[in-house]
Amino acid sequence: MQVQSPSSEHLLALARQVLEIEADALRTVSTRLDHGFSDAVRLILACTGRVVVSGMGKSGHVGGKIAATLASTGTPAFFMHPGEASHGDLGMIAHDDVVLALSNSGESNEIVCIVPLIKRRGAKLVAMTGNPASTLAREADAHLDAAVDKEACPLNLAPTASTTAALALGDALAVALLDARGFSADDFARTHPGGSLGRRLLVHVADVMHGGDALPKVGCDATLKAALFEMTRKGLGMTAVVDGEDRVVGLFTDGDLRRTLEHAPDIQHAKIADLMTPNPKTIRADELAVAAVEKMETLKINGLLVVDADNRLVGALNMHDLLKAGVV
Repeated sequence: MQVQSPSSEHLLALARQVLEIEADALRTVSTRLDHGFSDAVRLILACTGRVVVSGMGKSGHVGGKIAATLASTGTPAFFMHPGEASHGDLGMIAHDDVVLALSNSGESNEIVCIVPLIKRRGAKLVAMTGNPASTLAREADAHLDAAVDKEACPLNLAPTASTTAALALGDALAVALLDARGFSADDFARTHPGGSLGRRLLVHVADVMHGGDALPKVGCDATLKAALFEMTRKGLGMTAVVDGEDRVVGLFTDGDLRRTLEHAPDIQHAKIADLMTPNPKTIRADELAVAAVEKMETLKINGLLVVDADNRLVGALNMHDLLKAGVV
């Protein structure tokens, strides 16, 4: 095999051709969707067990991704290697499961040979193939047609367009199931607690705010000096200004201090009520922390006071707290 040094124009043309072939394949698969897809969705919705996804070779790699997508969107699923199935892994399948078997030809020996055993266990079989007349398609309780006109490989050999079609059809199946189950953003976050998506969807302001003795606040009659001491002790770069019932009437920040010092005030006697920012922007404790990020970025501020329904102070947080929580 002789390695050539192709031009950039050739490489880009070939890449565009691959993408166009695969895009055309997806459009073709879309037009062929029929009751088989609906049947597959209903079988899985009625399933009281799990979806067991299986496939050999490239179909197996696609199947692994489909199983992961199903599991993360409300449909319990796992991948079973068909080669291992004949050596004991069939024990993973129970009568209340649905098996989703992938094979472009529909004749993969490793898959076809375990079909009778799947049937004997009482599990339902959904097949995804590129050949509706294949053995696997005929034996299935529901068939998903993933046939493509040609592969994107110039030799029309390497699984390319066919695997893209199978992957996309698996996504369509997962999304249809997600929608039917009423799967929400909160549900999604519960299956992704370790990722950034989970943190953004699960962390609330109450989880990251400072409260109790760590909450900086002074009364309306406090002096600037007293406010500075409070800001220094609590280390948030700000202090809330509250009335006698702990309702927020103002906010004083490090930025306010710099602007105040430009006018050389009498720090010993200056009143915080004359220097604070009145009616500051606030947020509720039950809001998502990501909402606090969005508000700070929009308003170009570094901190927020947290209040209850009566505008009483319950907490405070700054951008550093959100960074530490992994929300930003």
